Amino acid sequence: MTHPLLTQDHIDAYARDGVVLVKGLFKDQVDQLRAGVARNMADPGPYAAENLKEGEGGRFFDDYCNWTRIPEFAEAIKASPAAAVAAELMGSKSVQMFHDHVLVKEPGTSKPTPWHQDSPYYFVEGQQTVSFWSPLDPVRDASLRCVAGSHLWEKPVLPTRWLAETSFYPNDDDYMQVPDPDAEGMDIREYEMEPGDAVAFNYKTLHGARGNESGTRRRAFSLRLLGDDARFVERPGPTSPPFPGHDMKEGQRLREDWFPMLLKTAD
Repeated sequence: MTHPLLTQDHIDAYARDGVVLVKGLFKDQVDQLRAGVARNMADPGPYAAENLKEGEGGRFFDDYCNWTRIPEFAEAIKASPAAAVAAELMGSKSVQMFHDHVLVKEPGTSKPTPWHQDSPYYFVEGQQTVSFWSPLDPVRDASLRCVAGSHLWEKPVLPTRWLAETSFYPNDDDYMQVPDPDAEGMDIREYEMEPGDAVAFNYKTLHGARGNESGTRRRAFSLRLLGDDARFVERPGPTSPPFPGHDMKEGQRLREDWFPMLLKTAD
């Protein structure tokens, strides 16, 4: 039976387009996640970053891999239907935790989030993946933007460092250059969203976000989950997130003591 938040159209669109809007996925966890973001910003983790150059207005804060130390995040992940929804979208019998990610654009932050795919930055490969991007404030013009069908492209998009704008790895020739979806007339999906709604997208889906020119904050909580076919893969350099000391080998499923199973159904 399909989860109440989904229809078969959602599942079909996710496979075809690599992106779909799920209304109200975290609607009962919005206040909890807002409290978690406040705790995160007051006590940033080791991967926290400020993503503006000198002279650029506003503030663009992001941080990830904090769910094990911020109880509001752990509790919201467990209480939400995210794992059940992820299983149906991915067509997977298992759902494994990868990591959380917080992105905050304060009012007047005109800098957009650059176009990118998440997959090249990660040490995991597979088609059964899903990220949920959920705003904790109403979003009209500062929403996530995803290129439909880009998760099926034959060649991955070059990963770059957002602030330095340099290549993330030394093997540029293995990647396609970052396209300009607006100029190239690509099928861009973006949505007006209420707090707790979520954009679900594949790790290989090209995406970015507009700057926040509004007078209100744009806080977003992202949750990255893995399905049955996700496996560890070696990259030509440190990944983001790096997870130092993981000791995993090519082709293994991610270790469950670090990346716990959120859902597993019997065959």
